[in-house]
Amino acid sequence: MAKKTKQIAIYGKGGIGKSTTTSNISAALAEAGYKVMQFGCDPKADSTNTLRGGDYIPTVLDLLHANSSVDAHDAIFKGFGGIYCVEAGGPQPGVGCAGRGIISAVQLLKQQDIFEELDLDFVIFDVLGDVVCGGFAVPVREGIAEHVFTISSSDFMAIYAANNLFRGIQTYSNKGGALLGGVIANSINTDFHHEIIDDFVGRTATQVVEYVPRSVTVTQAELSGRTTIEAAPKSEQASIYRRLATRIAEHTQSKVPTPLGQQELREWSASWADRLIEAENQRERAIQVA
Repeated sequence: MAKKTKQIAIYGKGGIGKSTTTSNISAALAEAGYKVMQFGCDPKADSTNTLRGGDYIPTVLDLLHANSSVDAHDAIFKGFGGIYCVEAGGPQPGVGCAGRGIISAVQLLKQQDIFEELDLDFVIFDVLGDVVCGGFAVPVREGIAEHVFTISSSDFMAIYAANNLFRGIQTYSNKGGALLGGVIANSINTDFHHEIIDDFVGRTATQVVEYVPRSVTVTQAELSGRTTIEAAPKSEQASIYRRLATRIAEHTQSKVPTPLGQQELREWSASWADRLIEAENQRERAIQVA
């Protein structure tokens, strides 16, 4: 009997560090001996760059546009640690649906039984999470991914995008959709970053999987076209990514979150703004007294 491939979707708003985090998770899993495929679902087709020395690869949509029939193997490229890299791609700007590449790519690989043929342990879908609709919702809506994780900082727009994802998961949960594994808290460098994220996950009945600090080590690695796992394997940041990868690998129980309503989210955000202003005022008064 063939082993069961664990399929995971990682969502997050653009610029939140989603592809950076996903690629380091993939690299850590490959380093641990697992067979991994990273499936980029962003129209920019840059999810797998740091797994391949900064190189771009042809996308599934590129191949489908150029050929009447496509062998799925032509869309799969090897990266660091033997990771299989696939980019769904997207349409030309202003033309077509950005989610179409995801739909086409998933269909192509499934029709040709690629996951089974490669005997994969993990398929990790790296999905743009600003808008959870159309093709971007496929890993959740169709239950392709077993577990969904979202990457969020303590910034309002990142939390807003995470809350929207929670609403999508809740909508599809009664129709066989994927469930939420938790939040990967990114760029967490201060106590109030921790407190905001902890409060949000508490109110939405989910959990933080790992706190990932902002680090110049990550920037240095990316500028060289590599993951932190490859470029700085002995760094503290690499250790954090390995711990995160282990937690995702061992994760088994996902659930339906309880997203905040739009007005509730705005009121929650405003209350945190007031708290931070008061904290800053207290700090300034303490300085004046001293």
